[in-house]
Amino acid sequence: MSNHYQIELEQHPIELYKLLKIANLVSGGGEAKVLISNGHVLLNGELEIQKRKKVYSGDIIEFNNDLIELICHSQPIEKTTRTKNKTTEKTLSQKNTSYKKTKASKHDKIDTTPNSISNGQRRKITFE
Repeated sequence: MSNHYQIELEQHPIELYKLLKIANLVSGGGEAKVLISNGHVLLNGELEIQKRKKVYSGDIIEFNNDLIELICHSQPIEKTTRTKNKTTEKTLSQKNTSYKKTKASKHDKIDTTPNSISNGQRRKITFE
C-alpha cells in the first residue's frame, strides 16, 4: 500500500534530491543522492538517476512505495547559465599586465640577504 503526499513549495523547479530531503523521506542530501543514482526513484513513472534533475509543479515522484506530488502556484524560475563576458576577460588580462609592471626594475632597491629572491630565480631553502 502506498502513501500519497503533496509537497507545496513557493517556487520551482527544485532538484530531485532536495525534494526527497524536504519530504523527510531520507535523512540527508547524501543519502538521497545515493538512492537516486542507484535507481530507487521514479519521476513521472520513469526511472530517474540524475540527482539534480529539476522537478516541476505537477511532477510525481515515486520512492519506497510513496508517491510525492509537487505543487506550486507560481511560474517556474529558471536560472540563466553564466558565460564569461569580454569585460571580465579584459580585466583579468589587465591584472596580469599590471603584475608584470610591478616587478622590480634595475633602479629599485633589491634585498641582497641570502634568503632573498634575485634575478627571478627561486630562493634556496636551507634547514639549520
